[in-house]
Amino acid sequence: MISAAAQAALADWLAAIKALDGATDHTIDAYGRDLRAFLAFMTAHHGQARGLGALMRITTNDMRAFMAHERGTGLGPRSLARRLSAVKSFYRWLSEREGAEPTAVLSARTPKYRRKLPRPLSEAGAQDMLDTLETQAQAPWIAARDVAVVTLLYGCGLRISEALGLNGAAHPVPEVLRITGKGGKERLVPVIAPARNAVAAYVRACPFAITPRGPLFFGARGGRLGARAVQKAVACSRAQLGLPASATPHALRHSFATHLLNAGGDLRAIQELLGHASLSTTEAYTGVDTARLMEVYARAHPQGRG
Repeated sequence: MISAAAQAALADWLAAIKALDGATDHTIDAYGRDLRAFLAFMTAHHGQARGLGALMRITTNDMRAFMAHERGTGLGPRSLARRLSAVKSFYRWLSEREGAEPTAVLSARTPKYRRKLPRPLSEAGAQDMLDTLETQAQAPWIAARDVAVVTLLYGCGLRISEALGLNGAAHPVPEVLRITGKGGKERLVPVIAPARNAVAAYVRACPFAITPRGPLFFGARGGRLGARAVQKAVACSRAQLGLPASATPHALRHSFATHLLNAGGDLRAIQELLGHASLSTTEAYTGVDTARLMEVYARAHPQGRG
């Protein structure tokens, strides 16, 4: 059983990262699960609940035992790396607040893993998917809805949660849309004419009343459209087209970035459009080869222009 002091420290830390870092509820839940797994292991490992004093005296052997245990449960390198990252973040906070000695935790090596790179669709593949979506739904209004959502993902680079989170107040869709993304961060996203037209066609066909505070996109039964329905529609489309399993709704966001960069777009401008905190994340999203990235860099860098 995790000690009351450790539970309280965990709750305070989660509240702090939510308030200071703007972490999303999904991130907070993940961090909470990771830290509870760590605290539960330390309790079992030492045969008693670990108060704050014991947690602040954690050793390198404790960390080795924890990581060996997690690997033994079948936890993959990527998940273990995320769990260890959460533990390290907690101990940095504990060090600042309680004077804990975090060296043993911070020196624990993060397991190496191969990052799964995004695989964007080709321009023809993205267009084929949109064309297929128009013909596969049972009801015309659902077909129009699916096309509108996927056009926003591909044409504007929206996350699926951002598209489905739009309310009726977003219609008629303006040329520039204000989007609230991860961590509550706002960004302005230009909306291309095909995306505005697709949403307008869906609204005309939708059998449900669209109100300013209600959802813009409805499910078949009248509630807010869920991501699973969009994922299913895209899966049916890629099956018809013979596209790989990597052709997901999220891949359309990758495709937006890749095709924009291929057309001469600036990498930093694309970073802002996607709402990425770091440029390295945007680079990972783009399926452009190294030579193309170096070309963009040389054109943008002062020394490269010289």
